[in-house]
Amino acid sequence: MDIVQLVTELNRLAGVHGVGRIDHVENRVVGIKSREVYECPAAVVLLTAHRDLEQLCLPREVTAFKRLVEQRFAEVVYQGLWYSPLRGALQVFCEYTQHHVTGVVRVRLHKGCCRVVGRKSPYSVYDHSVATYDRADSYDHTAAQGFVKLWGLPTEVYAACQRKVATMSLPRRA
Repeated sequence: MDIVQLVTELNRLAGVHGVGRIDHVENRVVGIKSREVYECPAAVVLLTAHRDLEQLCLPREVTAFKRLVEQRFAEVVYQGLWYSPLRGALQVFCEYTQHHVTGVVRVRLHKGCCRVVGRKSPYSVYDHSVATYDRADSYDHTAAQGFVKLWGLPTEVYAACQRKVATMSLPRRA
């Protein structure tokens, strides 16, 4: 479908289920709070599906950083700074991350909720043979022991230092 047809159809389908009704208090740029009520069923469905597809196709650190970038992008645009070089730089980052974000996402619409129930992509970084954690998978489970020990080392050292300090008798303050 072309984008206008898609938005029109999603507005109809998701709207019937009450998806996309947003009621919140907004902090305006000038410091005033205002109650805003929106009805945007197609936007909610498309954003939900797209975020799930990003989760499937992008590495963890890229997905996490993209959330920060898109939040800042939205703030810059909301503040009317469309021509800001920051907006341009943030947009380039977002566009770059989308090169391999494509696929099919199935959603369930019910009583105001939009929930992803399936997804697939030729660029999926999900590999069932690594992710199952059972004996038949291709993941070397012995590697996890060393990783867990190394990953937890800083907090283990911190806790040991805290115990050591707690057992020392500190001089009293005058």
